[in-house]
Amino acid sequence: MTLQKRAYTAGHFELKIDGHVSTAFIKTIEGGYVRKSVVDEPIGSDLSRIKHTAVLDIEPFSCECGISGLGDVLRWIQASWRKEFNRRSGQITHANFDLNPTFEHEFFDALIQETTFPALDGSARDAAFMKVKFQPERVAVKKINSKAKLQANVGSKQKLWTPSAFRFSIDGIDEMKFTNKIESFTIKQGIKKMWMGEPHLPQIEPTKLEFPHITGTIALEYADKLLEWYASYVVQGQNDKKAQKSGAIEYLDPSKTKTIFAINLYELGISHLQVLGASANQDAIKRVKFELYCGRMDIDGGAQLGLE
Repeated sequence: MTLQKRAYTAGHFELKIDGHVSTAFIKTIEGGYVRKSVVDEPIGSDLSRIKHTAVLDIEPFSCECGISGLGDVLRWIQASWRKEFNRRSGQITHANFDLNPTFEHEFFDALIQETTFPALDGSARDAAFMKVKFQPERVAVKKINSKAKLQANVGSKQKLWTPSAFRFSIDGIDEMKFTNKIESFTIKQGIKKMWMGEPHLPQIEPTKLEFPHITGTIALEYADKLLEWYASYVVQGQNDKKAQKSGAIEYLDPSKTKTIFAINLYELGISHLQVLGASANQDAIKRVKFELYCGRMDIDGGAQLGLE
């Protein structure tokens, strides 16, 4: 007997935001389904318990995608960091091995919840991906059987970005361009859910933004001015507003000649610094690990973010 249906499918996705198809490579996507919570409560004096459903909620979408060609998503993140809190609607189309759409997952009035940038490493060669989590107010799903194939709207500049293509800078400390590693960091947007009235699904409203610390390493040979800043700012306690600095993390194209976009860092202060340990008779570069706190971040990409 020949099976007429296949239970397996390849991972091909198309992300559309407000009617515009993103050219970014989508590696993984999950979440975005309605869930109803279950309450387990005691009844009477004989230790009996009953279970019943309570409020409805929607799981956030979690998307892992390439940085090149991510202009629409980056503009959405940029607005969120600037506290403009744009709500976006769109859909994710799942396709089979032959790129024929099989499933559509629509979302409405979504807010960015988390953005995780990958670790940067000057010696890395493998591709890296950015993770974005967004919370919708409503979703709709449907299975489809279309013969129209997904069209990969990829330009000649669209390539997999590697985490070695970056440049770090701090005003007044030119040697920071020799930073060889920056750890992964996540920016979080608080979201408050409010259940009210007839719709049963919660309304969502943005709350506070949380900007993380920036942690990285640099060769001791290039850390003279960083050590001076640490000595005055931390050890001597000269940590007033005027002693804070600005900086940037630039994400470069694969040729490392063009900036895809930059994350501008404001109100930077140094909170910790240490010379990393080493073993005797080991031929290795002596490195300094630093930790900076950041009061505010902003994405800068000019008129067009990404490499679309």
